[in-house]
Amino acid sequence: MNRSTDLDPSAPLYKEVKRLVTQELASGEWRPGDALPSETELAKRYGVSIGTVRRAIDELVAESVVIRHQGRGTFVASHSRRRLLFYFFHIVPRGREKEYPNTRTLAFIRGDASKEEAQKLRITEGDPVHRIRNLLYLSDAPVIVDDIVLSHAQFPDLNKKIFTERENTIYHMYENRYGLSVLRTTERLRATLADTKVAKLLGVRKGIPLLEISRVALSYHNVPVELRHSLVSTEHHEYFSDLARK
Repeated sequence: MNRSTDLDPSAPLYKEVKRLVTQELASGEWRPGDALPSETELAKRYGVSIGTVRRAIDELVAESVVIRHQGRGTFVASHSRRRLLFYFFHIVPRGREKEYPNTRTLAFIRGDASKEEAQKLRITEGDPVHRIRNLLYLSDAPVIVDDIVLSHAQFPDLNKKIFTERENTIYHMYENRYGLSVLRTTERLRATLADTKVAKLLGVRKGIPLLEISRVALSYHNVPVELRHSLVSTEHHEYFSDLARK
């Protein structure tokens, strides 16, 4: 089908092609792990030149929405342990390489969204949410307390069994069970002090400085998927992000 009539003539042509590809990804036209049609096929589909398609796909590759494999084609990015580690997990042993964390779920309860949670998840204050507390270990040491808030409307059947018995990463579960692909995150960092409960979980003294990370995970069209609040012991660990490597 030729979709050239869907292009906005007032916008740069490659941006419009990028918008239409993103729109079709969000609708499930191509699922995570699927190969996109060739650039020739996409050019015909949208009624534009191959160069315009290539420029649009280049931006999607740069944003890690799709991945090019030399000689094989372009594929919709899919979440895996490796993708989580290199794109979304930033806590490392000081001066060393990243390692995949082990996770223990401490709590899974239903609650009502606070005003701040509702604003960040774009839901209504008081709407039902899932509240999940995880303790993350690196090299068998507790390092991170993660508090996750999810909208019940986006994850209607989610329960502790489904969450803890998932076969892959949390983001992989969001993607494959609920059709919500996390493409990027926004983070705010600050210093805070460990309260009694968190200090006990992390095996540190009460009042010791911790790194506090507030993160919103976003899907297509910047739709919020997850609100996460992390408290990190930095006694032997640090925050590390290498954008160029990504």
